[in-house]
Amino acid sequence: MKFVESVYGVVNGRSVKSFTVETSRGMEFTCIEYGCIITEILFPDSNGLKENVVLGFDTIEEYIDHSPYFGCVIGRNAGRIGGSAFEIDGVTYHLTKNEGENNLHSGPTGFHNVIWDSEVVVRDTEISIIFSYMSPDGEGGFPGNLHVEVTYMINENNELLIQYQAQSDQKTIVNLTNHSYFNLSGNLKRTILDHELMLQSNEFLELDHSLIPTGEIISVEGTPFDFRKSKQIGKGIEEGHPQISLVGGGYDHPFLLTPLQKQNQMTLIDRESGRKLEVETVEPAVVFYSGNMLTDKFKIRGKQSQKYLGLCLETQKPPNMIKNPRFPSILLEKDQLYTTQTKFKFGLIKNS
Repeated sequence: MKFVESVYGVVNGRSVKSFTVETSRGMEFTCIEYGCIITEILFPDSNGLKENVVLGFDTIEEYIDHSPYFGCVIGRNAGRIGGSAFEIDGVTYHLTKNEGENNLHSGPTGFHNVIWDSEVVVRDTEISIIFSYMSPDGEGGFPGNLHVEVTYMINENNELLIQYQAQSDQKTIVNLTNHSYFNLSGNLKRTILDHELMLQSNEFLELDHSLIPTGEIISVEGTPFDFRKSKQIGKGIEEGHPQISLVGGGYDHPFLLTPLQKQNQMTLIDRESGRKLEVETVEPAVVFYSGNMLTDKFKIRGKQSQKYLGLCLETQKPPNMIKNPRFPSILLEKDQLYTTQTKFKFGLIKNS
């Protein structure tokens, strides 16, 4: 395996490092200290042509000015919190309103906008990039001094394992995810509408008009949300459904995952390139976002941004569940260790 460290840019007078790992089997992975952003993942198609399969920029300034959370770690809380406030043990905590009345992805001081400390561990068959950050009590409105570590481990099987851990000196909430936008066509040649998705989920959560989960669980049976058998994303959108119209013509919904068994919980395929992405997680849900809110107000490495140019598979606990005791809790007790992980494996489909 090959490893290169360099300076990506400067933010507020502090240099931001980038780290590139290359496997012997053709995968090349790059991330930076700012936001733990994954800037590039290069992977060959069925003809051996190595191209980028995630959305990102070449400069730190573009991330600061334009990025809709490309490739970053979201925290302390992923997703929306209704009314930008929550309660713990009778105390109400107020967050920044950055999407109407709601708090989205922890607001402007979220983990996507901070510079993380870094450490690299190099082994023969895997390389780990370990990011750490101390989020002070009250940052973004959240209680507790929270120490967080995020590890990107890349191995010779072309797997990216993302491991998270966190610990607080006060009772708080934690729900972390990675917000990479995938497009397996390579170098953004096509949108993701022809990508095929398999998602082991029997149920999804209904959203209200402000895109907050209502807490109602809906069966995917007979709806465009049924991805239990692989199907084209665009065909699901074309089927039409009030929930698809609600989010701008696409998906931005939490899907409840079946427990991890012998097969992957998610498989994404682009048949034209032959590329495949398999995803496994210990989390109970994934927010599948089809890029329906991407705008054309900026360019991505020379390519005009547009709707459906990338999709996200945000493994996490369902958003806004601090207000709904029916779902897995995102409460983290004082001194309790939060841990979770998700694995992304890149490969080629058979007979492509």
